[in-house]
Amino acid sequence: MVAAMAKVPAAAVAAGGLVGGYGVARWTRKRPLGGVALAAAGSLAAYEWNRQAGPRAAAGLSVAYVAAFAGSHPLAKKVGAWPAVFAVAGGVAAASWAVTRRAAQR
Repeated sequence: MVAAMAKVPAAAVAAGGLVGGYGVARWTRKRPLGGVALAAAGSLAAYEWNRQAGPRAAAGLSVAYVAAFAGSHPLAKKVGAWPAVFAVAGGVAAASWAVTRRAAQR
């Protein structure tokens, strides 16, 4: 299963985890279920980050993923929930792409 998932870029998995986690929590009205989706995508993304760029990059991007999740909450109070989620998802995706691209060029 992981081999099949490796064809999906880690940046897309991470962004999808943030957007999907929020969507699941909102539409099911069960925040823990959204957390499961967020954690599952984050774990898969961290696995790929480690595989592609090493443990230091994976740790840094994992911290960015969690910080994006936490940062989306105060940002949502200023710009709205969906714009905040899309903004932080885009930031994590861009960071993921930059880090894994740099590692691939070495």
